Amino acid sequence: MTGHLVVCPTPIGNLEDVTLRVLAALRQADVVACEDTRRTRVLLDRYGVRARLVSYHEHNEERRATELVERMKAGDTVALVSDAGMPLVSDPGYALVRACAAAGLAVEVLPGPSAVLAALVASALPSERWRFAGFLPRKRGELQRALAEPGGTLVAFESPRRLPATLAVLAELDASRPVAVCRELTKAHEEVLRGSAGELAERYAGAPPRGEIVLVVGPSAPEDESPGPAALDALGRLVDAGARPRPAAAVIAELTGTSANALYERFIQKGEGN
Repeated sequence: MTGHLVVCPTPIGNLEDVTLRVLAALRQADVVACEDTRRTRVLLDRYGVRARLVSYHEHNEERRATELVERMKAGDTVALVSDAGMPLVSDPGYALVRACAAAGLAVEVLPGPSAVLAALVASALPSERWRFAGFLPRKRGELQRALAEPGGTLVAFESPRRLPATLAVLAELDASRPVAVCRELTKAHEEVLRGSAGELAERYAGAPPRGEIVLVVGPSAPEDESPGPAALDALGRLVDAGARPRPAAAVIAELTGTSANALYERFIQKGEGN
């Protein structure tokens, strides 16, 4: 009889957020593949779950996926968990799910806690259209492009140490853009700070927060404010002549009646503003 994989989301902070279905799956599994066996053991001990654990992390993902697929082919049920939240979402698991699909094995995904969705809702920012960017890029040019990319509200993970610099870059792009910094979601010291990019950049300048951070950034300039090809071409010529992109965009915006922020963001998005 062929086994299968059960993907089990775990609490992102408060252990009481685990679902009854996840606990049942962990009890019934022949083996639980987890990112950190010590972290998972804390959850299992809390609810009296006795399960065989094997490590499954970024350093052994490919090898362990092959081993687990063979176990499932032999009839075992494997439960997959990460340290917090949904496996595969900025956590290990992709190699195993891909290997199961290739082998024709069933993959059952259980619903549960998600820092991404919790932050999106708590941000009070538009949720009709949104995108998840994982962990934000470290390089300035890549970060600028990620923040300026259109597509509705942006949700991303960020290191508390890098948060002040990220907010400073966002404020340079558009100081009025709405932002929410969601910290320690579901934990005792949960905090959601909302404001403009400029306000929050000033709030965190030189004072990085502690804990897990989810950054939510409201939509950039509407498409009807997007600059035309002529304005972009003019900005490119000024920059090629030695002008700085931000001041040059302000000058062209004044002459053409377009949005300086939209012009600058479009310029950065095209990869010309490094």
